Amino acid sequence: MSGVEAVDGQDWRVFRATGAAPSGPPPELPPAPPWRRFRGGPPQPQPPDDEEAARRRLGHVDAVPQLDAESTDIVNAALLLRRPLLVTGAPGVGKSTLAYLISRELGLGRVLEWNIVSRTTLRDGLYAHDAMGRAQAIAAWRAGLHPTGTPAADPGAEDGRPPPALGDFITLGPLGTALLPHVRPRVLLVDELDKSDIDLPNDLLHVLENGSYEVPELVRDARDSARVHTSDPGVHAVVREGRVESLEFPVVVITSNGEREFPAAFRRRCLPLDMRTPTREQLLAIVASHLSVLPPEAEVLVDLFVKRIDAGGTHSLDQLLNAVQLTTAGTFRADGSGRKLLEMLLRDLAKGR
Repeated sequence: MSGVEAVDGQDWRVFRATGAAPSGPPPELPPAPPWRRFRGGPPQPQPPDDEEAARRRLGHVDAVPQLDAESTDIVNAALLLRRPLLVTGAPGVGKSTLAYLISRELGLGRVLEWNIVSRTTLRDGLYAHDAMGRAQAIAAWRAGLHPTGTPAADPGAEDGRPPPALGDFITLGPLGTALLPHVRPRVLLVDELDKSDIDLPNDLLHVLENGSYEVPELVRDARDSARVHTSDPGVHAVVREGRVESLEFPVVVITSNGEREFPAAFRRRCLPLDMRTPTREQLLAIVASHLSVLPPEAEVLVDLFVKRIDAGGTHSLDQLLNAVQLTTAGTFRADGSGRKLLEMLLRDLAKGR
């Protein structure tokens, strides 16, 4: 067995990289180090599951590890130390899928996705304030209108209704929702951080270190608490005095295609994981998990896929799955024009068209 064993002889790993959902109660995570413990509250209810999203990413998995032993140990170290994972590797190698692998196997509920573009700011990940919507709601309230826009019976009395609550116009983003005081950690996927503005990694430092943030609009509000929307559909959270603090630091999976270097201060807060292309056996297991069975042409296509990667090409797992799926279509034949179609699906992505 690879890696370091705990002093008392108990295996320190809770993650096996199979992505198989727990058959009973989800496994308990090891206690957080003293310097990574937080005291947020009130505790949030158990997050919803999103098995459909997990199935799209993982298929119907069995007990076949989808990572090598070294990579699995790095993930377990991040879980133990409550530190983000900075996952690098070629496009399409399965970096973002890792978040779903962890979430399903450890029973941590719906994955919160924060997709990064060049215009993304830290606030986008934390929360959004619909100031225009609130102003319109206040104007309607002062005019004595119902939410439907119809006049109230007594406009001068404003229909006896309280003014619109500020929290109704604030929605926590994926990062902000992940940092809510959940009893068990949420899984946050920060996808393609290397596409961000140069300042975003530095802006993340304080939040990743302290596990907390403030919503200035709520800090200035006269009320002590506010009920706000979250990134989980239909789920609300209570924020007290405008401040959110973790109870259990989330499992943060940050992906990068290696298009830029990150500051040293940012990198020291993360555990690096360089994802390699799965082995032939793992590729066959991935194909079987997505298609439920292993089609007759699968081994030939997997061998061709591996050969092209070994030759230095840039290829995605999606290409392999698409090619295998095509061979299962009715009268499709992998010769003649059919062979040309497969060649197109498995083309080298580094060569454009």
